Amino acid sequence: MRISNLDDIVEAGLCAGCGICESIAGRDVVEMDLTRDGRIRPRTKASLDHGTFQQIMQVCPGVTVTGPAKGQAGPSGAMHGVFGPMASLNRGWASDENTRFHAAAGGALTALGIYLVRSGKVDTVLHIKASETNPILSDAWISTTEQDVFDGAQSRYGPGASLTHVHKLLDEGRIFAVIGKPCDIAAIRNLGRVDDRVETQIPYCLTIFCGGTMSLNMLNRMPEYFGAAPEDLNLFRYRGEGWPGTTHMETKDGRSFDLTYDESWYGEDVPWTYDLQFRCKICPDAIGELADVSCPDGWIMENGEPLHEEAPGANLIIGRTPKGAELVREAEAAGALTLEPYALADFEIMHRDHKPRKTGWPGRMLGLRLAGQPAMQVRGYRRLAALMAAGPRYFLASLFGGLRRARAGLNREAGFRN
Repeated sequence: MRISNLDDIVEAGLCAGCGICESIAGRDVVEMDLTRDGRIRPRTKASLDHGTFQQIMQVCPGVTVTGPAKGQAGPSGAMHGVFGPMASLNRGWASDENTRFHAAAGGALTALGIYLVRSGKVDTVLHIKASETNPILSDAWISTTEQDVFDGAQSRYGPGASLTHVHKLLDEGRIFAVIGKPCDIAAIRNLGRVDDRVETQIPYCLTIFCGGTMSLNMLNRMPEYFGAAPEDLNLFRYRGEGWPGTTHMETKDGRSFDLTYDESWYGEDVPWTYDLQFRCKICPDAIGELADVSCPDGWIMENGEPLHEEAPGANLIIGRTPKGAELVREAEAAGALTLEPYALADFEIMHRDHKPRKTGWPGRMLGLRLAGQPAMQVRGYRRLAALMAAGPRYFLASLFGGLRRARAGLNREAGFRN
């Protein structure tokens, strides 16, 4: 099966919903829009010329992802076989206590975004924040002030096209940082291979460790669980105002509801499931290997397991490039970040839940291809190291699991506009 248009990417289950296609083609030709399944997907509104479509194919992180170069971490860094380039590793948080409390985890990404604007290293930060029309959704947000960055803080797990404004900012000559999901950063790196402006105008890319994007339909069930209609909400906060923070909802008539972190994302007696889009299930890089800095939660551990009890927020702060490691050091020196050393062995235990996708992607991609389905072109993610870390049993489980799902059509989003 070949990909001949944007709908083919979506129907094959490969769309990440990032919005880079809208950015390239322009909203009058391609517009990101909600589907009946509650996903953000491109709607082709006018004929795409061949050149534009080919550029989208080169850039789309559902079609191609190219991993880090062997020397990305620099001469003093290392390339971990599973977790990728590490130029530096610390545990830390925003030194400003208000930012630390307000943002998700320890506020490290927010602090770095504020520092980049304050220092003049960039004049703009592109990220997402809660939509003003539907607070469960997220919109791309262009921050030009420290307050803008602060206002766009906190995790956003639901649908949101982060990259729709990239070409607008490039065309305007802006120097900007991107804070987005790992697949968003993959799109920026792909774009840099076909657009020379990226290297000079997007000097920093910052990211998270991603658990995947779920649908609006799933998230709508959270207010419905409390007897509220989704359209009655004027606030939906996934996390923040504490760590790990609650999923907090407020209605226009003054009611409010909270779900703990475990109730929201691990609850067994709730009427929703974590309905990841298929692209997330086969992702070779949910941990941001291509970013300059990647900031997951820096969980408090007990008996080898992360605690989700409320505590002062903390991140792990991973410099993926020498430039990223230098940014972290400069932010600490400027008082924006508080850092403490952290051991790689402890990191491997804390975020071992990411190992299955990091080692299972070769089998899943092969399963898709054996089923005659399109699969991402994955390069540079240490296929042999992934296979060795997976072992033959897990490789075969991933292969046959991917094959079964594809044959059953579970990867497909066919009829997504019906």
